[in-house]
Amino acid sequence: MHHILRTTTLFFCLYGLFIIHASAQIGGNGTYKFLGYTNSARIAGMGGNFLAINDNDLTLAQANPSLITPEMNNNLALSYVNNPGGINYGFVAFAHNFSKVGCFVASLQFMNEGKFTGADPAGNLTGDFYASEYALNIGWGRRLSPLFSIGASGKLIYSKLETYHSFGIAVDVSGTYTSKDQSFTASLVGRNIGTQLVPYLPGQYQPLPFELQIGLSQKLKHIPLRFSQLLTNLQKWDLTYLDPSDPANTADPITGQVKEKSGAGKFADGLMRHIVLGAELTIAKVLAIRIGYNYQRRQELKLSGAAGLTGFSAGAGLRVKMFNLSYTRGSYTAGIARNYITIGVNLQEFVKKQ
Repeated sequence: MHHILRTTTLFFCLYGLFIIHASAQIGGNGTYKFLGYTNSARIAGMGGNFLAINDNDLTLAQANPSLITPEMNNNLALSYVNNPGGINYGFVAFAHNFSKVGCFVASLQFMNEGKFTGADPAGNLTGDFYASEYALNIGWGRRLSPLFSIGASGKLIYSKLETYHSFGIAVDVSGTYTSKDQSFTASLVGRNIGTQLVPYLPGQYQPLPFELQIGLSQKLKHIPLRFSQLLTNLQKWDLTYLDPSDPANTADPITGQVKEKSGAGKFADGLMRHIVLGAELTIAKVLAIRIGYNYQRRQELKLSGAAGLTGFSAGAGLRVKMFNLSYTRGSYTAGIARNYITIGVNLQEFVKKQ
């Protein structure tokens, strides 16, 4: 019950922030969308694009800087996502702790959108061109007490789409509460607060993919099982997208009316689009099995009559001495999936052995 009360208090304290940012744009609006993509295989395995799990995992600090801890000192992480269509992205990150000021994480986030064939309005080929985007991140985290920690991450962003170039800056800020027994964690994260410095076209500035998030995780006492709940896009209530090609949204041929959900149905659908659920089972502190469910992803990407496993993800993690390997396969639509691979290395252990 006390965990629920803490979460409720957070919601009321942030109510004003939700109203201020209620007009923030999502979906097809804005630029630098790659900043909000899921990079870590562990995060992807539990369905979201960030997690609130305070166990010194460097790959989680990429999206939640308040999870940066001194125990990450000299840790290295590499993550790669193989996406259908030749689009690939990921990051490389390294952490170092400074005793007086806190721990810092430097990372390079990248997205390679592949090669395209150009053509003029008449259809004449003009040659091949490429598209890629990068973000250099410097994250910092510090414990304020055994229970509370804070963090921030500054980003320099560069994007090249054919002959168009853009530069931008952004910052992530977050705070985390961890219970004394380490079983419960709650994080509040504000991501991609920033602006374009140089737009693709002169004078045409686009918003960044700002997102306000809350993450909760609870580990069971007698079973090595942790549940995760993510509350996403809290700056905007309505995340629905009506697909005109979906038979459920077409008008009745006789009455001409479109079937609509009841008031309770609309509310439940709107609420679930903000919630991502995940679970992680750890076996002998060596093997981890993960599953996740993203309702919004399922509603937006499922095919009519062939939803399949859209919105579900599953993965595993293996810890061997100083190495940590994770793999996840996430279904984004029927027959199409993304593969996530993340490798973590604790170089501090290697130095000790030497």
